[in-house]
Amino acid sequence: MLTDAQVTAVVPTTDLARARNFFENTLGLRDSGTQTPGPEVVYRCGNGTTLQVYERPTAGDAQHTLATWQVPDVRAEVEELRSRGVTFEEYDFPEFKTEDGVATIGDFQSAWFRDPDGNILCVHS
Repeated sequence: MLTDAQVTAVVPTTDLARARNFFENTLGLRDSGTQTPGPEVVYRCGNGTTLQVYERPTAGDAQHTLATWQVPDVRAEVEELRSRGVTFEEYDFPEFKTEDGVATIGDFQSAWFRDPDGNILCVHS
């Protein structure tokens, strides 16, 4: 069953070279070396998970989070990514509000940012 299956987050881009620069040089991800049939790259992430970035004519249309990474310290990760040029989203919703890019609900924290195509990505605790 799917309960024990690994999952891959899939993110579109209109420019694979630009996306690779962002995911590899800004976020620090490493190409898994997986051979694929199309213009795409697969990044190996924690615990056997992967992020697949593939090229298509349009991207950045989704108004929701496409991928999120669980990290031990959201604020530390936000500061590290900011030092690499990442800009974090600020939200003010009835359910939650970000402060300095981070939403805190109880012990749970999240921070959202966009890739060069405008896809919404997240780090969370």
